[in-house]
Amino acid sequence: MVLRGQFLERPALIKVGDDLLDGLWHRGDRHPPLLILPPHPGEGPGMDHPLCAEIAWAAATAGFPTLRFNFRGVGASQGKRRGPETDLEDADAAVRLLMENAAVASAAALGISGSAATVLELFKLHPGLSGICLVQPVEDVVSELPRLSIPLLLVIGEADSTIPSAALVASATEADGRVEIIPHLDARLGRGLSDVGRAVARWLEAIGP
Repeated sequence: MVLRGQFLERPALIKVGDDLLDGLWHRGDRHPPLLILPPHPGEGPGMDHPLCAEIAWAAATAGFPTLRFNFRGVGASQGKRRGPETDLEDADAAVRLLMENAAVASAAALGISGSAATVLELFKLHPGLSGICLVQPVEDVVSELPRLSIPLLLVIGEADSTIPSAALVASATEADGRVEIIPHLDARLGRGLSDVGRAVARWLEAIGP
């Protein structure tokens, strides 16, 4: 039994082809539900990445359904990653399950680090997405952002030298997106995580019905 105020994600199995992906989902009454894509394999511990966990907690405790998952070949997810193609297939299967579970026709999608590029490709498959959030995008997505016709949130660390921060901010602003710059953000040391979670929850509240 889950008591009032407790946070308990439930296991989710996401079928993609002959494989099953490992996921965690949380119910909620508010819209839109949020799909959380972890960093690509090799960039972190999959859906157990500290940012994934913090964002899922912040969104779910604000009342939004959430789903985070492991790409193929990560954690308990079956199969083998073959690059961007399978990443997109995994994300597509996950967002479909999330919308089915939440009984809605649209969801928001969030990508962390390298999975930002996968979120942008997912939007091409699902142009009805409610919004896109990119957290610390390390791949070159700058040129893609101004063409987006969808609510956008960019979350970056104030002093992160691994990403083109100035170009990302300019590109997101051109797309009329929302930009959140988090001081001292460092997922490895657990710094700034709650600020990221709160920023995502505020954004969901702003784009929801």
